[in-house]
Amino acid sequence: MSVEKPRVSRLEPYLSRSEPAPTLLKMLVGVQLAGIREDAGHSQEQAARLLGFSPAKLSRIEAGKGRKPPTEADVRAYGTGEYEASLLLQLLRRANEPGWWQRYDKRLMPEWFDRLVGLQEAATAIRTFEIQYVPGLLQTSAYARAVVERGLPAAPAREVERRVELRMRRRQLLERTDAPQLWAVVDESVLLRVLGGREVMREQLEHLVTMAQKPHVTLQIVPLDVTHASAPVIPVTYLRFGGSDLPDVVYLEQIRSATFLEDQDETEEYRVALDRLADEALNPRESLDLLRDTMKQRYAQ
Repeated sequence: MSVEKPRVSRLEPYLSRSEPAPTLLKMLVGVQLAGIREDAGHSQEQAARLLGFSPAKLSRIEAGKGRKPPTEADVRAYGTGEYEASLLLQLLRRANEPGWWQRYDKRLMPEWFDRLVGLQEAATAIRTFEIQYVPGLLQTSAYARAVVERGLPAAPAREVERRVELRMRRRQLLERTDAPQLWAVVDESVLLRVLGGREVMREQLEHLVTMAQKPHVTLQIVPLDVTHASAPVIPVTYLRFGGSDLPDVVYLEQIRSATFLEDQDETEEYRVALDRLADEALNPRESLDLLRDTMKQRYAQ
């Protein structure tokens, strides 16, 4: 199986990223290897037999999943030429460099959450819908602490603080010069649900007002009187990446696990649902007005 230089040459700029972005790099390598296989006219099942891989291993490599990237032997088994192999292996060496979030222990960073944070770090656009809490990337430390304590009432204080620290570190994503576009749609009930006390809520809403005025952040509120809102029943995070090499990804979180959707038909359904929900929500200016009114009427000092 071989490939022309233009396919992988697009990946050279990723070698000079300041952050290693291991999740992104594993996905990019996987997409390229899948393209090499498809150019040779092989299905995943056929290629797995030819390469001596299990179908699960081949699928994992081409999806860029798992904590560990594929090995040099895995890449060369695809029959890559020297240029292709050299570039892909350089990317994989970078993928072996841990991202900042991978320095946290697995109790705080299980594999599914490691994948989410890695995807967010690499995304150019993040869309999210929340029906119960302020989106994590927009939380203050006091509000995050209240969320953690509510979700893990038996957790020791040290663990709570580590989880809050992790969330605040994730929030720095929005302060980068190359910050992704964040488009958050939030149910109005989130603004009314008191977590941590009224002072905590006032600080949180003030932070939302500040963030909503940044050029790369769009915040919309779905008011309670919109009874026909077509809102999903669970939080949704939709991630888009630069260029045409990577598919959009939808992240759906459960209590102790998560689902990642990458099939275009599935992700398109969620994109349409988020578009429809944004149409039903207050526009960004009206949402800012509602935030300020709620602060005055419910959380005034």
